[in-house]
Amino acid sequence: MKTYRNPVLNADWSDPDVIRVGDDFYLTVSTFTKVPGLPILHSRDLVNWTIIGHAYTRGHDDVRPGCGVWAPSLRHHDGRFWIFWGDPDVGVCWVSAADPRGPWTEPHVVKPGLGLIDPCPLWDDDGQAYLVHGWARSRAGVNNRLTVHRMAPDGEKVLDEGTLVIDADLLPDYRTLEGPKLYKRDGVYWIFAPAGGVEQGWQSVFRAESIFGPYEDRIVLEQGGTEVNGPHQGGWVDTPSGEHWFMHFQDRGPYGRVVHLQPMTWRDGWPVMGDEGEPVIEHRVPVPGGEPGGPGTSDDFAGPELGLQWSWQANPDPSWWELGDGTLRLGCVPGPDDLRERPSVLGQRLPGEPCTVTTSLTLEGEGRAGLAVIGDTAAHVGLERAADGTTVLVCGDMEPVPVERGKRVTLGARVGDGALVTFLADTGEGPREVGAPFQATQGRWVGAVLGLFAAGSGTGQAIFEAFTVDIER
Repeated sequence: MKTYRNPVLNADWSDPDVIRVGDDFYLTVSTFTKVPGLPILHSRDLVNWTIIGHAYTRGHDDVRPGCGVWAPSLRHHDGRFWIFWGDPDVGVCWVSAADPRGPWTEPHVVKPGLGLIDPCPLWDDDGQAYLVHGWARSRAGVNNRLTVHRMAPDGEKVLDEGTLVIDADLLPDYRTLEGPKLYKRDGVYWIFAPAGGVEQGWQSVFRAESIFGPYEDRIVLEQGGTEVNGPHQGGWVDTPSGEHWFMHFQDRGPYGRVVHLQPMTWRDGWPVMGDEGEPVIEHRVPVPGGEPGGPGTSDDFAGPELGLQWSWQANPDPSWWELGDGTLRLGCVPGPDDLRERPSVLGQRLPGEPCTVTTSLTLEGEGRAGLAVIGDTAAHVGLERAADGTTVLVCGDMEPVPVERGKRVTLGARVGDGALVTFLADTGEGPREVGAPFQATQGRWVGAVLGLFAAGSGTGQAIFEAFTVDIER
């Protein structure tokens, strides 16, 4: 019997939702202001996932931590894939596509307003459509409650003012009820929703004979005696053989929100998740025969496009980058000195296991460039070249080290337990540790990212080769 170990996605794949179409499983996650956003992941066994595209290719022109795409819901209806999400500063939005690889429609706002988050649609048996969503106190002034609307079947608009179906202020010990997922099974309506906060909360389910309630509630997954704090929101999915599974996230600070897979059964009309309501660490693989794989980390820059694991911190300009001959060229473009505020940082998720990251850099012309780790705090190792051609290796408060003009330098970062980062450099005498250790930190609702950057007046270029991530297993 083949088994898997949680987390099945051991990096920042926040707020996952999952569906099955035939023998294929699809998953998407929150991306906030990363561009492109709404990655589409594919699997045949719920354990091994690869990225096949993105559903949202534009965002903001500037970096806005914590804004943008919150808690999407992925559904398949009437031959099309639909993703609904909440932008707390815009409203409830959706895109759709006939093929999960795209093309996807432009975003449509089905309900405008501030603080509308975590939406999920349901198309009922009689053709009526519904929409549930939560509330963000930061914009709406309220939270801990869920609202259901009748919705036009084509998703054009909501058809009423909405009904408050669950006011968790009235439920003992409930706080921050959010992330609802709406389902119907055997004539019963279900809302799966977490509460209690991402770090210390739990997963509840609510059931009712009418979509507008009244709803009964039950806690179905909580930390208990395990080391899986949270466990927080996710999605329910079945397999072709009729088994039931639940995917959810666990908040791991600088590593972000990693994704776990739990077995799920039904008992006395209620779902039972994990091991009698506690998360499992190891279990048998749901569907035999799946091909091993992952979302991708390393990139040899040999393809016509960047690997799908990469994203920018805001809308990219095509002039920022170029691929060719196994290299990635980043222009040393103007922008904020603070890497956390720079749109032109190219990043990917920090692996949830100890790893060593390496890349080679040659700096042509005036500017600075390097390898960074970015969250609420940021640090980097890199090269700086002045107008007179003087080039130095820099890392934090370290005294700059002269480097021969035009020389290729290998940069690296060893990420140890707890996401403690040791930067590395090889200027020709062999790799060595440089600078002081750096404690990676989470960002606004996200984990830390590994980033490549180039900055300057626009005249210089940074040439990167072979970005490699070696996971310690």
